[in-house]
Amino acid sequence: MKWRVISNEALHFRSWNDEFVVYNSLSGDTHLLGSATAQILLNLLTAPSDAATLAAALAPFFEVAPTADLPFQIDQLLSELNTLALVEPI
Repeated sequence: MKWRVISNEALHFRSWNDEFVVYNSLSGDTHLLGSATAQILLNLLTAPSDAATLAAALAPFFEVAPTADLPFQIDQLLSELNTLALVEPI
């Protein structure tokens, strides 16, 4: 399953060290994200993607090998971002 951000124009980011704040102007909600979750969201701003592709692209950032567990973990984070109404499946 591929995922995309709900709207590139609606999401506004600020970062401090390893924490990111994203404001969704469509919902009016502000969310505090860890660096891993923020990197997934930032990657999706460039193009829709699936968990396996995100795992391959972000494995160096996470400093891990792209094992079978990484896409599963990214899929869990995508589900959380979906619950926050920041991404949606396509």
